[in-house]
Amino acid sequence: MLDEVAAGLGISRMQVALAWLLQRSPTILLIPGTSSVAHLRENAGAAAVALPAEAVAALDAVGSADRRAPWEQR
Repeated sequence: MLDEVAAGLGISRMQVALAWLLQRSPTILLIPGTSSVAHLRENAGAAAVALPAEAVAALDAVGSADRRAPWEQR
């Protein structure tokens, strides 16, 4: 899902992930790790991304999926 949203918006999947988290709560504090200045710039660019409502809904659905093993879901 990240790849689809990123391709549609012309941004990186990391920017999609960070933008989604930022849009979920204005008080969230993200501290992404980075190994280069290029990654730092990429991460910072996520703050300017406004994800469309459809993208947020799709990411929310993936993010809320039950991640337990099938035998734990009973």
